[in-house]
Amino acid sequence: MVEAIHLSTREEREQWLKEAHYNVFQLKAEQVYIDLLTDSGTGAMSDRQWSVMMLGDESYAGATSFYKFEAMVQRIFGMPYVIPTHQGRAAENVLFSLLVKEGDVVPGNAHFDTTKGHIEARKAKAIDVTCDEAHDTQAEVPFKGNVSLEKLEKVLTENKGKVPFMVLTVTNNTVGGQPVSMRNIKDTCDLCHQYGVPVVMDSARFAENAYFIKTREEGYADKSIKEIALEMYAQADAATMSAKKDAIVNMGGFIATRRKEWFDGAKMFCIPMEGYVTYGGLNGRDLNAIAQGLDENTEFDMLDTRIRQVRHLAERLDEYGIPYQRPAGGHAIFVDADKVLTHVPKEEFPAQTLTCELYLEAGVRGCEIGYMLADRDPVTRENRFGGLDLLRLAIPRRVYTDNHMDVVAAALKNVYDRRETVTRGVAIEWEAPLMRHFTVQLRRL
Repeated sequence: MVEAIHLSTREEREQWLKEAHYNVFQLKAEQVYIDLLTDSGTGAMSDRQWSVMMLGDESYAGATSFYKFEAMVQRIFGMPYVIPTHQGRAAENVLFSLLVKEGDVVPGNAHFDTTKGHIEARKAKAIDVTCDEAHDTQAEVPFKGNVSLEKLEKVLTENKGKVPFMVLTVTNNTVGGQPVSMRNIKDTCDLCHQYGVPVVMDSARFAENAYFIKTREEGYADKSIKEIALEMYAQADAATMSAKKDAIVNMGGFIATRRKEWFDGAKMFCIPMEGYVTYGGLNGRDLNAIAQGLDENTEFDMLDTRIRQVRHLAERLDEYGIPYQRPAGGHAIFVDADKVLTHVPKEEFPAQTLTCELYLEAGVRGCEIGYMLADRDPVTRENRFGGLDLLRLAIPRRVYTDNHMDVVAAALKNVYDRRETVTRGVAIEWEAPLMRHFTVQLRRL
């Protein structure tokens, strides 16, 4: 379907953003012209997905929809045990409730905010082991999402007996939607298993990662996306997935594993947290839609069309000289706020400030993936300023046209052209102790 969008005035946006405490999550949807806040649950389902929804079996236990869903997950990921959940962070909550305890250490290639939050809420420590190339936004490196095997081995060596698993995120959202190579996936799994440490793959955008393996890594050009996906997961012990991304549904997720003891243990947390193990907080029609979406979005043409639109936006930004994490990722463009708002000190959150400036310019809503999202160190309570500070422009699947992307690029150019006039950022007035960026309240300085 299509829906009307309405262009507001600068004065209206000034007032709306002030009422939202300069946090774009708090804006009302009708106050947004083009919404690039997230690609999670915002895609448009296909005619085939809508048709299978009409066949949803809403039985409480053992519904036919669950078995269709289970069979598709098994086919694509090659893992026999499957538990549905209502979204990806719910899958983490269920699995981590079983596996993570106080004092544990969980390495990963730049854990996303919910993943890190679930670890730190259990008084464990998340350690980033992403390759150093990820931190140079202008370097044209094909697999910036890769794990640094040296960093990983250091964590495994120094924390023997304290690492319940390693999180391998494909694609790596926190460093700009960057993919992980097949070679690195295999090497990471091999290294972890040498130390007796299982690997859990955060799989929200696994199909886009498979696309980049096919198009960038030697030896995979003639393989199908489904063949590549199976190979990606062949050595992993489990997967958590937000189906709201690469299964192109509005809600849903799952845990898949080849470890029966994890499956049996996780079921005991699924039932009180999510619902019975054959529906996991989802309707039967949702399970049908996820199965169909997984099948569709592991075909090359679907992914190629989607990723070319991301590339189209990148090409417009190239024309305007606007710096972003290169090369363009699969689901979003990540603008390097530190290189745009050079007069705004890191203590005043440049990417959050740039997010506000873009909204005020044209009603375009992006999302800060940077210092605000990084939260505070759980021990020192100091802000974590060590990573990248990015404005993410996440493109919903099958929703906007290239003309919308041109409008976004033009709006960002206008902000970029007046960047020298933006000399102050924002300050925190109130924040939650965990995953603060969703609800933080700010003031302009």
